[in-house]
Amino acid sequence: MAVELSYCVVNTEQRQLLRYCLDSIARERAAVPFETEVIVLDNASRDGSAGTARAHGATTEVIALEQRRGKGENDSTLLRRARGRYVLLLNEDSELEPGATMALHEALDAQPEAAVAGATLVTHAGEQEPSAWRFPGPLSALLTVLWLHRRFVVQSRGSDVRRVDWVHSAALLVRRDAAEAVGYLDPAFFVFSDEVDFCKRLSDAGWDVLYVPSARAVGHDAPDEDERRRIVELSRNRDRYMHKHHGAGAARTVRWLTALTYGMRALAALVLPGHEARRYARHASATLFPGRGEGLAEGAADYNRGGRRL
Repeated sequence: MAVELSYCVVNTEQRQLLRYCLDSIARERAAVPFETEVIVLDNASRDGSAGTARAHGATTEVIALEQRRGKGENDSTLLRRARGRYVLLLNEDSELEPGATMALHEALDAQPEAAVAGATLVTHAGEQEPSAWRFPGPLSALLTVLWLHRRFVVQSRGSDVRRVDWVHSAALLVRRDAAEAVGYLDPAFFVFSDEVDFCKRLSDAGWDVLYVPSARAVGHDAPDEDERRRIVELSRNRDRYMHKHHGAGAARTVRWLTALTYGMRALAALVLPGHEARRYARHASATLFPGRGEGLAEGAADYNRGGRRL
């Protein structure tokens, strides 16, 4: 029987969270009426993750890398390896709630002009997090400065399937032939903005992007071992996206507007409980100077050379 859907998981040093993810996939596989497979790509972990994936009953195949690579490249590897007509890309810290697979599959199957469908992301406590947005640009950045982003930039709201600009790749169903048509994900985006660029290129090629509220996935928030590198990588790839799709002038405008937003938050954090002004200040600095500092890409290169662990 032909494979209809491939579950594809990228894991980086998160053995226990990977187990939770695979447990949820096993429950989903038992409930769907079509043939599926499960491919785990282990990103050169040293915590036994690859062995855990191989031993799990849900797993069909494990790709164990010897060198750590970026998410855009890894997701593309999985999309090329998958046999399914649809590919459900998952982070290792994503846990599908019952019925998520069918909700995503039905939404994408009902709209042949759509290339991807994204799930609702919720915290472990059940609180909904933003998971669909308007494409980044000067207007989106200005709306965020004016504190209007929840109304005009965040698009993950309502109870009906709707067209949006881009969706988070933590739980993302992809029409495989559409991904192939646009050349998969751009490996230049090591992590962050990779799915934004992917959705933008799909949109430019005439495909729709869907947000599916009834499909839910819990994000377990893997421990952040190097926040400074993550902030640098986030800022760097936001700037890379702007240069690629909008040019240097728009990129400069977005840098200044985004840095202003973080600066305002840093000032507010000085008097508001539960907020860290220093963290917002780091974001503001990295946003203004995206070429400075070492990000996660440099950390992975150091890891591959046998340097300190990430």
